[in-house]
Amino acid sequence: MDSVFLFIQILNGLQYGLLLFLIASGLTLVFGIMGVINLAHGSFYMIGAYMALSLTQLTGSLPAALLLGIPIALVLGYGMEGLFIVHLYRRDHLDQLLLTYGFILILNETQSIIWGDDAHGVPVPSWLDLSLPLTDTLSYPVYRLAVSGVCLVLAIAMYLVIQRTRLGMMVRAGESNREMVEVLGINIRQLYAFVFSAGICLAAVAGMLAAPIESVYPGIGEQVLIISFVVVVIGGIGSIKGAFVGSLLIGLAQVFGQVLLPEFSGAVVYALMAAVLLWRPTGLFGRA
Repeated sequence: MDSVFLFIQILNGLQYGLLLFLIASGLTLVFGIMGVINLAHGSFYMIGAYMALSLTQLTGSLPAALLLGIPIALVLGYGMEGLFIVHLYRRDHLDQLLLTYGFILILNETQSIIWGDDAHGVPVPSWLDLSLPLTDTLSYPVYRLAVSGVCLVLAIAMYLVIQRTRLGMMVRAGESNREMVEVLGINIRQLYAFVFSAGICLAAVAGMLAAPIESVYPGIGEQVLIISFVVVVIGGIGSIKGAFVGSLLIGLAQVFGQVLLPEFSGAVVYALMAAVLLWRPTGLFGRA
């Protein structure tokens, strides 16, 4: 494996890991703060990909589709939390699993009715449909670099919001002690609605960014959901830092597993998860 090929695989692993972070960060926030296991989280990644398909066809521009898709995803998340998830806060995890699994079935059927069961492609914006030459025979797509850059900007913005703002202080307090937050007069219902909507929006944005890289097809959300749960377990439930580190580890492990051990590539990420849990049962940055 020469150095340029190794460099390309590292870039691919980082790009995939940063996309995973957008999905897993929402998942770990919802579970860590609200105590809700949302099996339908990956379905909103799928919805985001299909929104990119339809809105790009409508506007002729993927950036415009993103700007339109973000408020739509926020409204979907807010409506789902207000109508359904709100009834699960004091219910058993089994109830949460059953309801959110039902949403997987509903959203998959809705996708099939609206978009059909065929695979679709979303075009890369023309101004990003370029490649950077690395050698005479190897190059790297500019769009992948742009996706990595957008994900990194969103990760930094998320860190600043959570660590440096009053809203972030309330989110962190809600994760540590929900009862105390309520006693202090903070509207925990609005806080939960914000966290859930933001988590859904992050998953949808990841789907929209990934749509030109992958084909848009039915069931794409379930595959991403499984890997996202692995990221959450590795990083530690409720930890954004853990989700970031875990996503990068999984992204690199997935890419290099497919290159170096193609026969066992499907098991590499789970072997990594098992190794981390043997070392730290609560995950890299999780608390007991």
